[in-house]
Amino acid sequence: MNYRQPQTIASIIQSAKVLVDLYLKASSANANTLTGWSLDDRDPQIIEQLMPFFGWVYQDYFRVQTDGWEHIPKTGKVLLIGSHNGGLAAPDTVMMTYDWFRQFGTDRLAYALMEPKIWQFLPGLARLAAQVGTIQPHPDMIRAALRRDAAVLIYPGGAKDVFRPHSQRNKIYFHNHKGFIKLALQEEVPIVPFISHGAHSTLIVLADIHPQLQQLHRLGMPWLRGIDPGVFPIYLGLPWGIGIGPLPNIPLPIKLHTRVCPAIAFERYGESAARDREYVEQCYRHVCEQMQQELDRLVEEQESSGFKLCSF
Repeated sequence: MNYRQPQTIASIIQSAKVLVDLYLKASSANANTLTGWSLDDRDPQIIEQLMPFFGWVYQDYFRVQTDGWEHIPKTGKVLLIGSHNGGLAAPDTVMMTYDWFRQFGTDRLAYALMEPKIWQFLPGLARLAAQVGTIQPHPDMIRAALRRDAAVLIYPGGAKDVFRPHSQRNKIYFHNHKGFIKLALQEEVPIVPFISHGAHSTLIVLADIHPQLQQLHRLGMPWLRGIDPGVFPIYLGLPWGIGIGPLPNIPLPIKLHTRVCPAIAFERYGESAARDREYVEQCYRHVCEQMQQELDRLVEEQESSGFKLCSF
């Protein structure tokens, strides 16, 4: 059932208050709660309460244009594979999640993987996200969700993808992570790609200096809290002006276009296919190539319509 709750200024303000209250409660919650290790922390009632605020963000802040939702099966399990953009705010992810609930309602099971280090660095945000359907990126959690006939959203490129340099904003960058292919083959589940245009310009990533910091770490420099962040960008954006490190950001109000692409099916499935390294590599390249073609097409459409972002 599609989400069609009318939005008013009062409902948007009330929804924003709920968001702040939930964040404050999550920030002070016991460290052993809402850890992302339970599929039952997802709360459809909380999602309903947050919809008006994110509807305002969707319609008035990012002015989202979206298409392709007919490619998602009406029922059953599916792996949604996305290209990640826009820093920790990840506006395309948030807007696609909102669109999912608009299209299918809040009761249809859907989960998204989140980088485990978010629970360490930003526990309030992570616990809040767990109530919307965020889970730990562990194969057992993904299999459990799929076996409930849920949709699972995976961004294989992770932090390196979401903070890739602005010059690579129109490139599919999964950093050779192939675990999602093995899961799709093992669970015999279709892959439906998600792409977007605009989100990677809601902040401008100039460079990732993590390799240089790794060298300093080997020479004795400690990581903050003893945690290697895996990525260390320098970017232009709000609220810092110049952000150094994987800091939370306020995305610029850039117009977004999100697209659901046609499903990708493979010739072989099952455990033997998942253990065939050459076949997994072949499937991985096929997904990346298909998504790159779709992204190139979307970028060309946007630029031909006069929507062209600044380039560096």
